[in-house]
Amino acid sequence: MPDMLVNLGKIDFDHFSYDLLVSERVRIVRALAPDRLRILSFIETNIPTHWPQESSDSWIGECEAAMSNSPPTCFLAIKDNLIVGFACYNATGKGYFGPTGVLVQEQGKQIGKALLMKSLSSLWNDGFGYAIVGWPAKKAMGFYEKTVNAQVIENSSPGIYSRMIDS
Repeated sequence: MPDMLVNLGKIDFDHFSYDLLVSERVRIVRALAPDRLRILSFIETNIPTHWPQESSDSWIGECEAAMSNSPPTCFLAIKDNLIVGFACYNATGKGYFGPTGVLVQEQGKQIGKALLMKSLSSLWNDGFGYAIVGWPAKKAMGFYEKTVNAQVIENSSPGIYSRMIDS
């Protein structure tokens, strides 16, 4: 899959509403080191059911990298004290967004959008002008295009991922 580019300067972060999340009892929080193993277990446990096209080894490795940053570059969606979604940035490379996932039963409730906006807002506040959505799933590309006007980067596949062992 090709990467996608997001112009962070064109996003109005101030007007994103988290009201729907409140009504769904979902909160978005930055991950903390004490939750590292719970987060990694959440990813490993849920990949087969919720994101079967993804590699648990890759996602766990990227999330571990995000959790090793200070502060961690991973946001969580929490509902009833359980993780229902996550999003990482600055994991595979500086300025990269992903991996990210929301449990199937929680999709369509703006949780993925909130995780995306929190992550991109953090990149913007850290001084990045652009973000790269790294190797998005084909079915997610329309979401990124619609939500943050992400554009496909031509000839970007496999890009940074060509350095992986199994590329």
